[in-house]
Order: sequence, then structure tokens, then C-alpha cells
Amino acid sequence: MLKNRFFDLALSKASGILGTRGRLVLLLTKLGMKLKGVSWKDVNAAAAREKLIVLGRISRAYASGQYREVPWKTMVMIVAALAYFVMPIDLLPDLMPITGLTDDVAVLVAVYNAVSVDVDKFLLWEKNRSLVA
Repeated sequence: MLKNRFFDLALSKASGILGTRGRLVLLLTKLGMKLKGVSWKDVNAAAAREKLIVLGRISRAYASGQYREVPWKTMVMIVAALAYFVMPIDLLPDLMPITGLTDDVAVLVAVYNAVSVDVDKFLLWEKNRSLVA
């Protein structure tokens, strides 16, 4: 899918993160902290931001046990993308203005597109759940 050694590293760690609820919750906490610090106007990536937030919601619903209708492989890829996003060292350091998040956005969009069928199922589940509430 992606030829990126840092994403490969995140992918190798993803099943370990996913296999332990505490690690997944820690990753989601780090994701929330990083989201607050990102200047999305610099990346010009509002759509990527929304995709990232959806992947975070799927992971949170999975971690809480509310939504488990997602294949393990999909969750591994999602967790790897989130881990890649919060990793302090990646292909292009995030401190570089504008281009620093380019690789993060590319990974997020590629993973989102690769698991879009499962994402759509989750969004439908979320929508139906909000209609019931």
C-alpha cells in the first residue's frame, strides 16, 4: 500500500497497540493532544483533518467496545495511521512549515481510502445510533 519505512514501523506496532485497550486509549489521548497543536490552515487539509477525526472516532468506539463490526486488518491499518500521525519522527518532521505534515496527511488519506468500505459502515452505524438517541 504505502512505501514508507516509518509507516511500516507504525504498522508493526499497531497490533500491539490494538491488542491492549490501555495502549489504544493512550494513542487516542496523544492524538487529541497533537490535533490541538496542528495548524491545519498551514497544511491546507481540512478534508484530511475530518478523515483523521473519523479514524479516531472508530478507534474510540472500538476501544470502548461500542463498535466491533470492523475487521482486525482494518483496525490495524487505522491504528498504524494514527500512530504514524503522532510519532515524533517520520519522513518529514512536523516542525517544517507547511511540508512537515504532508507525509502524515498522505498516509492518513491513503489508509482512509483503503478502508473506506469499513469507514462507511461505521458512519452508517454512527448515524443510526444518533437517530435512536
